[in-house]
Amino acid sequence: MGGSGSRRPSWAGTVLYVPLLYGGGWLTSRPLALVHPPWRADQVDLAGAVLALVLLLLTLPLRLRRAWGTDQPWRQLGLVAQAPAVLRALVRGLLKALLLLGLVSVVLLATGNARWAGELSGGAAANALALGAGVGFAEELLFRGWLLGELGSHLGTDRALVVQAVVFALVHPWYRLPGAGAVGLLGGLVLLGLVLGLQRRADDGVLWGAIGLHGGLVGGWFALQAGLLSLSPSAPDWLSGPGGPAANPIGGLIGWLGLGLLLLARRRYWRSLRSC
Repeated sequence: MGGSGSRRPSWAGTVLYVPLLYGGGWLTSRPLALVHPPWRADQVDLAGAVLALVLLLLTLPLRLRRAWGTDQPWRQLGLVAQAPAVLRALVRGLLKALLLLGLVSVVLLATGNARWAGELSGGAAANALALGAGVGFAEELLFRGWLLGELGSHLGTDRALVVQAVVFALVHPWYRLPGAGAVGLLGGLVLLGLVLGLQRRADDGVLWGAIGLHGGLVGGWFALQAGLLSLSPSAPDWLSGPGGPAANPIGGLIGWLGLGLLLLARRRYWRSLRSC
């Protein structure tokens, strides 16, 4: 999953590439607050993130050609492959997301920590699809596509799998939660990063399985919280995940259990975890 050419990217380029893109998106979005004053600060920040993604898509082919020495950057990243392989990987990822969300829902319902409401508006469904597709594509392209390949050139594919999972976890805002909740979410994010990396490995480098799994979890959980499932205010964080009304299930016992089962199912691809 690393670069196919003989070149190796510099550590400086690996470390600075994405922060520079994000900084470019952030700076470019600042004038929007002046052009359209009603925009809130978080909306301007979101616009900056979208602009950074656009910059990533525009510059990635050039970076891979120069730093990785590949003349097929999108194939090297796992986005371009034969249609059956793409469809098979995407369906497998979505099914795994459905199974994980099903496990969380069943346990919460069985323990009385949630009730089934079964209501979902068309707007909420559209938001869930957009959120899942956007987050799944953007974060998988960045972490399991570009970062995993860059780290593979520096560290080898085995250690790169573990390091990308740690980086993926650290850049998420787990630190905003108090105490044990922060630790639980950080651990869950590391497990999720490993699962997604192993998903790509199991799909022979095709990225769409990881996109389906990640996007399915994000969009599916949003849909559940938007009206399908009503979480009890008394649901313990250690079980349902930290965050109160906006609980993140991968930070709780059920999420850890589900991700652990996926890791166990991928044990034939564990060589990376044993070699680090």
